[in-house]
Amino acid sequence: MASPFLSRAALSSNTTSVPFSFSYSVSSRLPWSSSRSHTSVPANYRRRLPVIQSKIREIFMPALSSTMTEGKIVSWVKSEGDVLSKGESVVVVESDKADMDVETFYDGILAAIVVGEGETAPVGAPIGLLAETEEEVAEAKAKAASKSTSAPAAPAAAVSPSPPPPSSSPAPAISQSSPPSDGPKKIVATPQAKKLAKQHKVDIGSVTGTGPFGRITPADVEAAAGIAPSKPAVSNVASPVAAEAAAVPSKASAAPSNLPPPVPGSTVVPFTTMQAAVSKNMVESLSVPTFRVGYPVSTDALDALYEKVKPKGVTMTALLAKAAAMALAQHPVVNASCKDGKSFTYNSNINIAVAVAINGGLITPVLQDADKLDLYLLSQKWKELVEKARSKQLQPHEYNSGTFTLSNLGMFGVDKFDAILPPGQGAIMAVGASKPTVVTDADGFFSVKSKMLVNVTADHRIVYGADLAAFLQTFAKIVENPESLTL
Repeated sequence: MASPFLSRAALSSNTTSVPFSFSYSVSSRLPWSSSRSHTSVPANYRRRLPVIQSKIREIFMPALSSTMTEGKIVSWVKSEGDVLSKGESVVVVESDKADMDVETFYDGILAAIVVGEGETAPVGAPIGLLAETEEEVAEAKAKAASKSTSAPAAPAAAVSPSPPPPSSSPAPAISQSSPPSDGPKKIVATPQAKKLAKQHKVDIGSVTGTGPFGRITPADVEAAAGIAPSKPAVSNVASPVAAEAAAVPSKASAAPSNLPPPVPGSTVVPFTTMQAAVSKNMVESLSVPTFRVGYPVSTDALDALYEKVKPKGVTMTALLAKAAAMALAQHPVVNASCKDGKSFTYNSNINIAVAVAINGGLITPVLQDADKLDLYLLSQKWKELVEKARSKQLQPHEYNSGTFTLSNLGMFGVDKFDAILPPGQGAIMAVGASKPTVVTDADGFFSVKSKMLVNVTADHRIVYGADLAAFLQTFAKIVENPESLTL
């Protein structure tokens, strides 16, 4: 829900407003300025105390979810120079799952915007500056300019493949125009370098060393003699510092060579914030030992019930989520979670997360306490969550509090599939399409029944095969006798 202090511009955006305290004052307050009487400090000493009156506050990139490491500025609701009141929306930030209005808890002037629209910043980084008075706006702008000029300089120096300094350059040079020295010059060279200089008749005093502290290496002598280095291994041993310095760019340059060449006409598209979050979670899930169990479930009775309750707004997703929640109540270990690899937690709530495909990503709105809600209220809640998910208005607790996940591709005609276990959960259920299937009864008579195949992926550290089989049997009984779903 949007804050009552939102401006008209903020109210027109499809975002969720959340109150975050994201700034601090850089002013200093002496410990006795408010709690002690002035009579406790000598008058001549008080006059010498420094007084800092600056009220420039930094607006930080807030952490809008537990998994958010950086955020993208969707838009600035306010412009530089605008006067802000406490509670007003200042900026719209895209987290890994939703767009949210960020409000200010301070009155002041938006003096400078540090991170522009469309740019990203890590959580906790300053994205804007808030001044208290007009006189401090110029100071804030200067501070913002210094941040914008100094911030990219450090990464550029670290990443840019600039030529290495002469002390670590693998290409030695012969000193031909060096000024004459005042006295005899001490030559520092490895024994192998001296041997090679004598062998190739090279004046070792005219060779510039590239080893530690200017030491001449065998590679320097060979380069001075105009021959290719014959023993690079010896050079690496004699000059470990130079070898280590040369190894970093060689690895960096070798990495792209392992990648296949780009297809002509192809386009590289960077991940959105949501896609990056999904990618991170999927990679993290690879560290969890999982196993999968499939189970066929007859759906004739469920299909008949769905036809009855569909006019009342009940969806098949709500029916499946309700059935899963009721089964989890009888098998709490499947609803448990293991996050540290040393212990596991029996969750007191059964929160069913349901995978929803939205434009540019995937999100899992959570039906909280699904076992306690009746079917009609659960369906209404689900519709609200889907609308909020597609407009990117979900609050963090509405998508990161799931204890069990349901993924249904049956609506697309998919027979069966395996789902990847979300980090921090014990199991995920993949539901396929319900299709007519020929079956035989105990007397050998053939009949046609609708069946769907359900596959569950579980964390094998806490859920074992027998646990999952028992859970699926209970789930099948509920679906095949669905009268309890409407109670």
